Amino acid sequence: MSKSRHALEKQAATHPAVTRMTRSSASQARLTSSGQPQDSRPGQYGKQRRKHTDSALAQDLSQMSVSGQDVSSQCPVFDDGNMRDTFRDSTQNDQPTTSPSVNECHQARPRIKSSSCSRGSLASVARLVKLGRCKNIVVVAGAGISTPSGIPDFRTPGTGLYSNLERYNLPYPEAVFNIDYFSDHPQAFFSLAKELYPGSHRPNYIHYFIRTLHHKGLLLRVYTQNIDGLEKMCGIPDDKLVEAHGNFATASCHLCYTPYPAEDAKVAIMSGNVPTCSFCAGTVKPDVVFFGEDLPQKYFLHSEDFPKADLLIIMGTSLQIEPFASLVNTVRSSVPRLLLNRHTVGPFEKTPLRRADHVELGDLVDSVQRLAQILGWSAEIEDLMRSQGD
Repeated sequence: MSKSRHALEKQAATHPAVTRMTRSSASQARLTSSGQPQDSRPGQYGKQRRKHTDSALAQDLSQMSVSGQDVSSQCPVFDDGNMRDTFRDSTQNDQPTTSPSVNECHQARPRIKSSSCSRGSLASVARLVKLGRCKNIVVVAGAGISTPSGIPDFRTPGTGLYSNLERYNLPYPEAVFNIDYFSDHPQAFFSLAKELYPGSHRPNYIHYFIRTLHHKGLLLRVYTQNIDGLEKMCGIPDDKLVEAHGNFATASCHLCYTPYPAEDAKVAIMSGNVPTCSFCAGTVKPDVVFFGEDLPQKYFLHSEDFPKADLLIIMGTSLQIEPFASLVNTVRSSVPRLLLNRHTVGPFEKTPLRRADHVELGDLVDSVQRLAQILGWSAEIEDLMRSQGD
């Protein structure tokens, strides 16, 4: 282990410090009224490795405040956007906190009904695309775009991925993606990883709609929270894709970051074994971004992409994992934002909506198919899917 420490100290001495941004849940991203992160009393698996008093996240939230966006009263929901559950607030000394009930959420911020906000939204956005007004489209995607491919969400009782982890007695559900918890209990994540490894599922209509945006020269970038690799599998080029929470394509030691053959890691995990680093004997994991870990460098393309975007499409996400959630607030105020989701989320819960905002609620595949039909792309997408054997 001393060899590992010496190597890391040598690396720190030879490489200048860079600005870090780590993945966090909504509760971990709360700020004080002064714009500084709140002091927390970290519990065993909730420690904050470094305070970011001038982080990009703080700047994003400051912009939201200036533009009138409410960032303090959002209901804490999980990333699949389907259920509310118990979560652990890092500012409460690791005491579990129960999120507001559905009724409480409605009282705090009235939820927009589909009939009152979605009428004409698809047609309005499609018209802009047909007129050539949208040539730099950015897509922000969450877990909801993959559920039609058969990948279960995280929290549905009995069928959600978390249901398979009950035997590990997690202190709170998100601990399975907490890097400090992983250090002591890697098997919880490895059990979940068996369900998430790419190869068992195929892209669906939504993925191929995004690919069609690329084929037509309209896609500037797609930012995804998903780690299932379905965006790449359907043919979206790597230079058009930002996997903000990492992927399974590579693996490394979680302590010294020494690369490890991804296929060897997969074989070990699928066999119920724990892959270990040959350099420091630390536990190896796929390069999926855990809570408390740095986001990939590619994520920072957002500083160039979002100011350039002329249409933002948000689909299948609850916008509760930071700093990803704040991305949608960094486009210019005149840029149309189209939310395709089962429920209103983030800034789309605020009424009245921003003038350029459009919302279409309901089944995501159905919404995307209707948008493609209005655009006249249905046959092209279906032919593409057939040619790929889906």
